[in-house]
Amino acid sequence: MSATVFVTAPRLGHAGVRTLEEAGSRIIYLPDGGGRAEVEEIMASEAVDAVISRTVELSAAAIEACPTLRVISKHGVGVGNIDVDAATAHGIPVFTTPGANAQSVAELTIALMFNAARRVSWMDAEIRQGRWSRAQDGRQLAGATLALVGAGQIGQRVARTAAATGMRVLAFDPGFGLDSPIPELTMVGSLEELLAQAEVLSIHVPLSERTRGLIGAEQLALLPADAIVLNTARGEVIDEPALVEALRSGQLFAAGLDTTWSEPMEPGNPLLDCPNVVVTPHVGGSTPAALEAMALAAARNILGCLEGTPPDARSCVNPTTLSIERSNA
Repeated sequence: MSATVFVTAPRLGHAGVRTLEEAGSRIIYLPDGGGRAEVEEIMASEAVDAVISRTVELSAAAIEACPTLRVISKHGVGVGNIDVDAATAHGIPVFTTPGANAQSVAELTIALMFNAARRVSWMDAEIRQGRWSRAQDGRQLAGATLALVGAGQIGQRVARTAAATGMRVLAFDPGFGLDSPIPELTMVGSLEELLAQAEVLSIHVPLSERTRGLIGAEQLALLPADAIVLNTARGEVIDEPALVEALRSGQLFAAGLDTTWSEPMEPGNPLLDCPNVVVTPHVGGSTPAALEAMALAAARNILGCLEGTPPDARSCVNPTTLSIERSNA
């Protein structure tokens, strides 16, 4: 099979590249520094059969400009940068790679939790500035309640690790109801019930119209005093101004964030003025192991669809397209 695959980034993990090349695919990369306009230009000028979408926006204009496009695979699970409606309208399935980066994201979640609880980054910065500031108000996590919004593969890995440290772990996820997927986790029936017990709150849901702004001022007010908030999912799930206010007022003890409203963060972002915030630049799934796994899974998604053996429909965000015979005419 000879297909043209467009990767909306300057590179792809070796496992993915090898898999595509062994199938005879031609791979096109987005030049370093390229954005939405460059993606649209390439899609309009090349006979692209498949797209592996990284972080750059894949717009409706790009999708509509490429009549040969047959399948899109996200390099990860968040499809907020892909115009899924436009893909669906043209009968193009959009796949994700669930689980490929779950362990790496879970590990960063745990790292942010311990860092925020013990003010590690703040003390490190103080020492580098010549101050021996020995913070002795850090939180011991053993015995505390960790509350997960979302109990998918990442949440389950976080739960296992937290439980091993002596934490009690609860979760709310409508997809599971009250049936816990793992023994380390106890499900609750509502978000409000979860928040009321959340000494540490961790977000593990994809961004959608249902989850956008899910945690706002009203929800933060339900948390116990001195709670810690973690977000390694998508920044828009939390109302950022409300989070800043809760951090400044002392309502929250700390926050650990791998995702924010604007990425890269603007220099004047008020979160950067909060000494009780630990921030990383959306790198939860960016370990070499996770990048290789996502590249391989995305390549297999692409090839399976092009060869007539689509991947598991559960990894397709618009599964109605799987029964549509799309014409490239």
